[in-house]
Amino acid sequence: MKVTIKDIARMAGVSRATVSKIINNYDDVSEVTRQKVLKIMEETGYRPTFSARSLSSQRSNLIAVVYAGKVNANFNHPFFVDVVNSFKKNIGFLGYDLLFFSNEKFQHSDENYLTRCKYFQVDGCLIISGEDIEPTIEELDQSHIPCIGVDIPLKGNRSGYLMTDNYKVSAKVVEHFYLLGYRHIALISGKPDSAIANLRKEGFIQAMQQYGLTIHENWLLHGDFYEESGYCAMKELLKQKPYPQAVFAASDLMAFGAIRAIKEAGLRVPHDIAIVGCDDIVACRYSDPQLTTIRQDKEKIGKLAAYMLVDLIHDQIKSTSVMVEPELIVRGTCGSRIK
Repeated sequence: MKVTIKDIARMAGVSRATVSKIINNYDDVSEVTRQKVLKIMEETGYRPTFSARSLSSQRSNLIAVVYAGKVNANFNHPFFVDVVNSFKKNIGFLGYDLLFFSNEKFQHSDENYLTRCKYFQVDGCLIISGEDIEPTIEELDQSHIPCIGVDIPLKGNRSGYLMTDNYKVSAKVVEHFYLLGYRHIALISGKPDSAIANLRKEGFIQAMQQYGLTIHENWLLHGDFYEESGYCAMKELLKQKPYPQAVFAASDLMAFGAIRAIKEAGLRVPHDIAIVGCDDIVACRYSDPQLTTIRQDKEKIGKLAAYMLVDLIHDQIKSTSVMVEPELIVRGTCGSRIK
């Protein structure tokens, strides 16, 4: 027969309210009573149900995870995979479980992220996106539900966000190219509607201007952060005479695509064209040549997102934003042009 909270209370000689307080770690119960109840729970194999916890604490201990973007958007980019894994690990340490929301189901429904969050009574929400804020995300951001955004600038009263300092990302790349003797530099950016892509593009233009380098408008191309778009953009650059000496691909996957296009053209990296990527995914160490890139500290971003979100849930902090420092990782796709 299944043991209930009522049975535990009867066997311990206490009220159900006292058992509930012990389950939810309230501190106004004597240690003697606490240990007595916990021993009975262990001996009977009793495990508190989700509803028993949530009804008492008024919390579900659930965190919604949303990939904000167009239909069929998913977490398959290595950067987001690593961030979510770090977030999952750290939010678990803090006592929460994750609930992943699918945006496909909203195509033929009046539901949205906010209605789903209310339905499941989530305590908070992690929102990941490289795109501008869509209406359904803005509605969630402006709600009473605490939200943390990764690569998406949330502005709500109970929201915060964090991202790598994207101006510094581009500044470090341009500086690295400049010090190695490269003067004719192209950019393969992300999608025009991506806030992150636009920040990196603005940072690139600003850094080029600071070093007095010529900005070629036809060398400022857009991809979508994935390999095929980097391949196509590089093929367009190679059609131009002269083509650039160096290319900053604003994601490692696009950099891999660019390297493939360069090799297909019978050219060599870095002897003919130098390449720098961004993210420092694991594959950078195994490409040929190994990819010079900007490291985004994905472990740190995921951990900070978890702790910031829990602090927002408990009203320990107000709406805030954090910029994470990028790091240049030098490998084999850049060589010195200075003789």
